[in-house]
Amino acid sequence: MDAAAAEDDDEPRSGKSPRAEGPYDVTEAPTGIAQLDLGALKVPAVEGVEVRVQADNDGKIQQIVLVSQESALQLGVFAAPRSEGIWDEVRAEIRKQLFNDGVAAEEVDGDYGSELRARVRTPDGLTDIRFVGVDGPRWLVRAVFQGPAAVDPSVAPPLLECLRKLVVDRGHEAMPVREPLPLHLPKEVAEAGAEPQADEDGAGEAGANGAAAAGRKPSPRPRRK
Repeated sequence: MDAAAAEDDDEPRSGKSPRAEGPYDVTEAPTGIAQLDLGALKVPAVEGVEVRVQADNDGKIQQIVLVSQESALQLGVFAAPRSEGIWDEVRAEIRKQLFNDGVAAEEVDGDYGSELRARVRTPDGLTDIRFVGVDGPRWLVRAVFQGPAAVDPSVAPPLLECLRKLVVDRGHEAMPVREPLPLHLPKEVAEAGAEPQADEDGAGEAGANGAAAAGRKPSPRPRRK
């Protein structure tokens, strides 16, 4: 399928049975989960997890990274066609790109099906990464675990809990396949230029300038000047 082709929106977004665990579509998500509303992604408030975002001056988010101890989880969400998932195709392209960069990637079975695991060299030394994809109703969540959690998810259970409680609000508009879904800081945060607090004690914070790129160890969260 042509990645640039737009999909239509003549039918309801969800026709699937409810998921046992997330990421959830907003139409099937359980109630009562404290969340940080970042637009297309509703990030759950989980104790021990810090939410770092990189946003432009208009509050449009470029990157979301969740940090727990020495591990991190980078999140992305993209438009997908109604008729089929795109993770198999995207995973193959990621593997090819890693190979072109001189990095060998191993395909393994994980909680969400086929995943990619690799070890990349960064300014901080060698870092393990794990690419996970979840196909939903007309969306794809791409999750990249970094650090110890990329090898053994049990060392950072709060990050896995975040992924399992993540909610996607796809919206109704037709979008080109693989187009990133819109992410933005909460309106009151963008207007105030402050760092948002998640909905409950122990939840992560979101600093508009803090980020950790895939393949890089998370760095301390910088403050706005």
